[in-house]
Order: sequence, then C-alpha cells, then structure tokens
Amino acid sequence: MIKVGITGGIGSGKSLVCQVFSKLGALVFYADAVARNLTETDPEIRKSLIMLLGSDIYAGNSLNRAGMSALIFNDRPLLEKVNQIIHPRVAEHFRKWCEKYSGYPYLIQESALLFESNAYLMLDCVVAVTAPEEVRIQRVITRKDMTHEKIRAIMQNQLSEKEKIVRSHHVIINDGLTPVLPQILKLRHIFLTSN
Repeated sequence: MIKVGITGGIGSGKSLVCQVFSKLGALVFYADAVARNLTETDPEIRKSLIMLLGSDIYAGNSLNRAGMSALIFNDRPLLEKVNQIIHPRVAEHFRKWCEKYSGYPYLIQESALLFESNAYLMLDCVVAVTAPEEVRIQRVITRKDMTHEKIRAIMQNQLSEKEKIVRSHHVIINDGLTPVLPQILKLRHIFLTSN
C-alpha cells in the first residue's frame, strides 16, 4: 500500500480531484475535516485552545472559528501554536485510519496544509493541485462570508503554489482549460502499479 497526499492552495480544486479519486474507488482521508471535527470533540484540544486563546474561543461545544481566524491569520507565531495543538492529533488519526485500510493498494490524504503540518513526512508521494491565483480567487469568492481580503490572508498563510509544486512528486493542473480527468487516471494507474 502506498500513501498519497493531495494538496493545493485554497481554490485549487484539490477537493474535486479527491472526489474523482473517490468515485474511482480510492479511500480519502480529509485531514481538514478531521481537524475541524477534533476541535469540537477532543477534550485535550479544547483545553489547549482555551489555555492559548481564552475561554471565549468556544461558544458552548462549538469552536468560534471566526474568532480564532481573526486572532491567528495576522499572527504567525500564534497560528503555529494552534497548528502544534491540532496537527499531531490529526496525524494520529491518519495513522490509525491507514492501519484500518492497509489492504487497499493506495490511500489518499487530502490536506491544504500537507507541508506546513509536516503530514507529508508520513506519505510516500505528494500530488499538488494547482491553478492560477486569479482562477482560485474567482472560485472562492462565491463561498459564504468570503472577501478578497480574507482569501488573500488565507493564501498568505499557505505555502506558495510554486513551493508546493517544487516539493511535490506529481502535479495536476486545474486551470479550467486543461482536462483534469486524464491527469487523474494517469496518476491512478501509477499508484495501482507501484505496489
């Protein structure tokens, strides 16, 4: 079994790529969704975030995501501390998930922060999904509560597209012009035949 990471900046289309892989029979571990779930359900994460960010970072059982975003997006050291609380727990869940599905020829982890969180160290190869910045902004601006300023802030806190491409083993171009499916099928063949 090989472990494949799929990453890309906001609006790159990594979720779309993972959905296609899923339709083709691959199992996908959505690291960002797991992280979101853990911030709501893991008592250790909750306790650590409250100690770091204050008791009003939770409203009842729910993390105040807008409040946390406002605190961390312009404070890189604080963002790093939050990541150090959450990412090791996500990695632990990924390890257990891989053990559970070890009979599959390949497993995929989708994560926007694959390199930033060091999750790539647990993987055999990484695929970067890339699109021009203006295309990514147009895709994301339609999402609820998104502004150009918010999108740019998120992009500033993610590794650059260029750096992701350099550090990845494979690249999928999702610019709206280049057909994506043939690129996915080619990679799927590589993953299935590399065991």
